[in-house]
This record gives sequence, C-alpha cells and structure tokens, in this order.
Amino acid sequence: MRSRVPALLAALALLAGCSTPPTRHEPVAAPAPVAAPVAPAPASPAADDNLNAVAWSQTAIEHDLLYVQTYRDAQMQLLKALKDPRWDALSKNDRVAPLKGLKPAVVLDVDETALDNSPYQARLIKSGGEYNEADWAAWCKEEAARALPGAVEFTQFAAKHGIAVIFISNRAKDLDSVTLDNLRQVGFPVSGPDAFLGLGTFVEGCEQIGTEKGCRRQLISRKYRVLMQVGDQIGDFADVIANNAEGRQQAMAPYLKWIGTRWFILPNATYGSWEPALFNNDWTLPRNERRRQKEAALHMK
Repeated sequence: MRSRVPALLAALALLAGCSTPPTRHEPVAAPAPVAAPVAPAPASPAADDNLNAVAWSQTAIEHDLLYVQTYRDAQMQLLKALKDPRWDALSKNDRVAPLKGLKPAVVLDVDETALDNSPYQARLIKSGGEYNEADWAAWCKEEAARALPGAVEFTQFAAKHGIAVIFISNRAKDLDSVTLDNLRQVGFPVSGPDAFLGLGTFVEGCEQIGTEKGCRRQLISRKYRVLMQVGDQIGDFADVIANNAEGRQQAMAPYLKWIGTRWFILPNATYGSWEPALFNNDWTLPRNERRRQKEAALHMK
C-alpha cells in the first residue's frame, strides 16, 4: 500500500497558504480641502447726519403739510394785521422809523422758506461731500429750485391786497439776478430789485456783522410797516448775539407771543445756525469731531 503521508503534508501546506491573510495596507489620508478665499465684507456706508433730514424734506407728506399749514395760518391773519395800524412784526432793535404813513409789507427768507434747495443737499449726500461756495453757486445758477408748498399762494394773496413782498437772502451778491429769476419762474410776485435784499446790500449807518440780517430789516423799516416775517432760522427774525443754546433762547424770549401771529417759523432739519451752535461754531473742526460733539448734545432720558 502506498504511503499517504507525503500527499497529506502537501495538502496541509496548501491549506496553510490559502488561509494566510493578505498584506494589510494603511489607508492614505485624503488631502485637506483648500479653503476658498473669503471675500472681504462690504464696507458699511459712512454715517451721514443729513440723509434722514433730506429724505424727510423730499418725501414726507408731513413736511409739505407743515408748510401749507404755516402759510395758511399766516394768510388767515394777514388782513387783520393790515387793518391794525399798530401792528408791526419788526423787533424793537430793527424798527428805526415810526409806523405812521408807512406802506405794508411782508418779509420772507428765500432758501428753505420760499425755495426748496433739497436737491443740492441730496447731491452732497450722494457725493459724500460738504457744502462749499462753488457747488452752491452752481446750483443757484441752474435756477431749478422749486417753490415750497403754500409760499406762492401766500405771497400772491399779499400782493393782491396791496402788501409789498420783500425777500431777504444770504445768497452772495453775484447770485441776485439768478435768484430773482428763479423766484419769478415759480410764481412769486417779485416787483423788482428793491424787493430783494441780498447779502451784499449796503445800509447806510448800520454795520452788518457776518450774515446777520438786522441792517436789512432796519432798511425795510424806513419804508414799510412789516405785517409778518417768515423764515426757517431764528436769525430771519432777530439778530442772535451768542449762537449757543442760551443765546438763542434769549434772542427769542421777548417775542414768544409773536410766534404764529407775526413770526412764522418753518422746519429745516438739513442745515442752519442750530447746527454750529452744537460745536461752538467752529467749522474748522474735522467732520468726525463735529459729529462727536453733536452726539454729546443728545439727551438719552
């Protein structure tokens, strides 16, 4: 009988080879994903103190209604004032001639009282700029300012009843003619150059300080009994000795009863003497510092 040992050994060897686990390979780590470049966050627009103010003046119906209301109230009292020979809307400092025998007149400021310059303010916001004489003069020369609500109707009513309409403006002297043209184009009754007293108006015997209107009001007082004054700044009614909170209150204190009867004040949140009063009237301060001082004036409670 043939021995089976060699065959058995060969079979065991074959089975052993088949059961040996294959060589194990460690997995290779996948390459880390490359982060996509992060786009820089868009820069926030610079804060603009005037944006809301100009948007309100151009789009809010409340703005227009305040103008209509003010001019309507003035018109309703105008004939009463005309009939009262003692009625006068000039302060004691501005009245330099007796009332008797004088012709009646109403006195209006121009910018933001008769004419709407909000498009110029909107341009400043869009460009990020600030007021400057060159750009302002260019805007005035466009003669594109619209009449503010109620103003034309009030002045036409006054003219119809024999009341002179006189404008006092702090626009530069070289802008007199374009301002008169603009006023006429939108319907204001402008009788002639004497009905417009610009910044360069010379008044004999009176020294004008800065842009104060007192000398020009005194000039008017020599020829007219002023029934009403309309403006958007307290300087349109009386000279302010100290342009700070206390000084502004003192200037108005003697005439509070005249508000809404002889003096009619219109809203202007875009600019005015109220603004520099908050930073000591120092326009040389950097814009950020002026803003800081205005913020410091805010009441939190």
